[in-house]
Amino acid sequence: MNRPTNALSAPDAAKTSAVPRVVIVGCGFGGLEAARVLSKAAVEIIVIDRTNHHLFQPLLYQVATAGLPAPAIAGPIRHILRSEIARGNLTVLLGEVMSIDTASNCVVLDGGEHLHFDHLILASGATHSYFGRDDWAKYAPGLKTLGDAFTIRRRVLTAFEQAERETDVVKREPWLTFAIVGAGPTGVEMAGTLSEIAQHTLNAEFRRIDTRRARVILLEGAPKVLGTFPEDLSQRAKEQLVDLGVEVMVGAKVTNITAFGIHYDTVTPAADGTNQTVSHFLPSRTVIWAAGVAASPLGRSLAKSTGCEVDRAGRVIVQPELNLPNHPNIYVVGDLASAKSYLDPKNPTIVPGVSPGAKQMGRKAAKNIIRRLQGKDAGAFRYLDYGALATIGRRAAIASVDVPFTSIKVKFSGFSAWLFWLFVHVYFLIGFRNRLVVFMDWAWAYFTSQRHARIFIAPYLRDTHQQAAARSDPPAPPA
Repeated sequence: MNRPTNALSAPDAAKTSAVPRVVIVGCGFGGLEAARVLSKAAVEIIVIDRTNHHLFQPLLYQVATAGLPAPAIAGPIRHILRSEIARGNLTVLLGEVMSIDTASNCVVLDGGEHLHFDHLILASGATHSYFGRDDWAKYAPGLKTLGDAFTIRRRVLTAFEQAERETDVVKREPWLTFAIVGAGPTGVEMAGTLSEIAQHTLNAEFRRIDTRRARVILLEGAPKVLGTFPEDLSQRAKEQLVDLGVEVMVGAKVTNITAFGIHYDTVTPAADGTNQTVSHFLPSRTVIWAAGVAASPLGRSLAKSTGCEVDRAGRVIVQPELNLPNHPNIYVVGDLASAKSYLDPKNPTIVPGVSPGAKQMGRKAAKNIIRRLQGKDAGAFRYLDYGALATIGRRAAIASVDVPFTSIKVKFSGFSAWLFWLFVHVYFLIGFRNRLVVFMDWAWAYFTSQRHARIFIAPYLRDTHQQAAARSDPPAPPA
């Protein structure tokens, strides 16, 4: 078999035509499950990830809000897959895939190396979307990686420290105003937790400021929070947020974000019966973005090389078997895939972008590769929906759970939903040590309201926009 002249030497030297090679790009939920299934088959597997760790993203906001240390929700990929590596057919590489050469069945790595594949599983996940305003990113970081979590933690804690130094009451207020854009699960979790920090964690640790006077404001352009949940649960989530001290603004469409705050529009009925758009400015030194998600850039790269379709978010539209038209050896799973579930073949349904969906897609793609190697037909993907959970804060959450093998859906909220959410997330953590650490940290935080992961190693006011905001007065708000 012909190879490019700059092919990777170590893995390719071991490649033989008798053993098919499966390359997995990304070791999130989908990639990890695919590797585990394939490790038991007669194939060579190469897992490529640009980080050395697998991240349990549903709890990433806990790292950002100083509730958990990073190792509690992340683990080294090599350690997690050590049993599979010991079987002798799995290689893990640290690197970033820049493009895919479908003409020669190769992935191109960041160093220019070409790595051959017989079958490919793309599970490279998603990133932030600022809806064409990428310049907002430096003022309003999103939350997808550990690096993002550390940045948000530093900015939140620095804001309280700067407020303690500020002697002017008027200038102090923006430092004690925290704005979260987007009321999906991440935005709701961040808002509720930030309010808890201000009300309970820090309230006795500052002398000049009263952290309980801090404002936590959640802005959502849609008419309700947690838009994918039923109306009654969405309303209950809003009520619980308000009970925690969060100011919820629905129908607030952000038009600009600067170092000094957020510009947003609302629609107000006028006296003549028409709707009037009113512009507002919210002074805030700490803004967190939780409004938009875009698929990994590999999706559009794949579309250019294969002619496959992508949706508006850049997700690859896949076949029922999770592979591509005209390229049956290329599979796309997780947040990078726009997939449907064929539990009812006549009425396929959209698969939500949640971790259970990514895990099930990863396992199905791996099984379909094995079936094809055995000369069998690949099967359509069938997603088993276990329901939806969202936590708002301590003793506050909502849950919609499907009863297995029935059409019954159980909905509940409050303390019982929070306990259910807690145990579900602890159960699905990778590794016994992680489960134990998280359980102990949460138990301590519940009884004491303390968060001891409040360390940031960056130099004082490292963010340039925070430095500028600390040294200058904000511009006048728009008329």
